[in-house]
Amino acid sequence: MFDTLGWSNPWAIALTINIVLLGIAWFLPKKLLTPYGYLNALILGVLVWGTLGWRGYLIVMLFFLCGSAITFVGIEQKEAEGIAEERSGMRGAGNVWGSALAATLCAIATLFFPSPIKQLFILGYVASFCTKLSDTTASEVGKAYGKTTYLITTLKPVPRGTEGAVSLEGTLAGAFASVILALIAWVIGMISPIGIIWCVIAAFIATTIESLIGATLESRFAWLTNDIVNLINTVIGSLVAISLSFLTHSF
Repeated sequence: MFDTLGWSNPWAIALTINIVLLGIAWFLPKKLLTPYGYLNALILGVLVWGTLGWRGYLIVMLFFLCGSAITFVGIEQKEAEGIAEERSGMRGAGNVWGSALAATLCAIATLFFPSPIKQLFILGYVASFCTKLSDTTASEVGKAYGKTTYLITTLKPVPRGTEGAVSLEGTLAGAFASVILALIAWVIGMISPIGIIWCVIAAFIATTIESLIGATLESRFAWLTNDIVNLINTVIGSLVAISLSFLTHSF
């Protein structure tokens, strides 16, 4: 009977689960996404579940929930200082794909490659979200609790919220976030133990490069928006993790 109804098909499951969850989210009093954000999150969720199943979906959901929660840490103070995220932390369509396009492409690639190449793309998927969660956590914790923030290119103190600024508190929090998400991915069987190390290293490298871009290039080019920088950040995170695994034959 389930086959007749299509419930053995992961895409049918993906569509049903995402419609239900986003329908619930739509009516919650606290909105985490804009209307277009919810629509694009639906597309993202279907693609992820359809390609990687519940494990891949759990990783993206944890990233989204943790990333959204950390955005609201110290939100009143950040809004008063003018350094809070736009729309009081609500994500739009650009935010969704800036954060998740690299991971989605990795997920889709798993349909076309057998193991062990498939496993490299799964690692890239996890590393992409570890990278973005690390970046978001470092930025939001740094803006809320950073005692001193330094411009990454000069290491001179700058105001909190400055593009390209880093803080000890934010850096440690970002590293911790990437470790936790990578550990969860290992526990549920998506990556190997050595994959945890590759994800954390990739997140640190990519987040550092993102800070360098923010300090040197972002203000010089109108097309280099925050969403584009996020996309570059996650692509680097995926590629670094995949490269480390490939070069060390640990896949």
